[in-house]
Amino acid sequence: MSDRPAQDKDQVADADHPAHARTRPFVRRGQAGRIGALQILVAWLGAFAGIGALVVVVDLLPGLHLLVIGSFGASAVLLYGAPRAPFSQPRNLVGGHLLSALAGVACYRYLPDVVGLQEAAGVATAIALMMATRTIHPPGGATALIAVIGPEAVHRMGWGYVFPVLIGALLLLLVAVISNNLLERGSYPDRWD
Repeated sequence: MSDRPAQDKDQVADADHPAHARTRPFVRRGQAGRIGALQILVAWLGAFAGIGALVVVVDLLPGLHLLVIGSFGASAVLLYGAPRAPFSQPRNLVGGHLLSALAGVACYRYLPDVVGLQEAAGVATAIALMMATRTIHPPGGATALIAVIGPEAVHRMGWGYVFPVLIGALLLLLVAVISNNLLERGSYPDRWD
């Protein structure tokens, strides 16, 4: 007979409780598939073409006040390096950047001139909006933050900051649709919704 008290069938043993998940030994569930050289090359070409196209459009159309912002680099990692990830899908890319730009500009313009408050509120609001609209795109947090801490040129743009963010996201998406389908036609996006 065991000295341990009998457990109710609805109770979870303390050692198996989800709160202890971080203290349990890691169980490997099999090797992740290796990424082939051709996939790496296609991702490299896509990222090069996406960011390169953005740079060229910014230079060719200075009157549109387009920008190359840091969060587009993070978007490139998702779009070209992990195109099947949920955060890489078009709705997430475009919606995430757009809502985050709006949140960042609003927090910069309308909150008291306390940079820490504007920064925290901009990112937190962007996350909340992306969650509420099912458009989570992690680089969006940086897009919101750039609206607050960016250079004076970004601040002078005001709501105009949203336009270059939208154009940049759409251009990256266009290149992603082309480049990600080079290896396997119809492989990107997984969904448009």
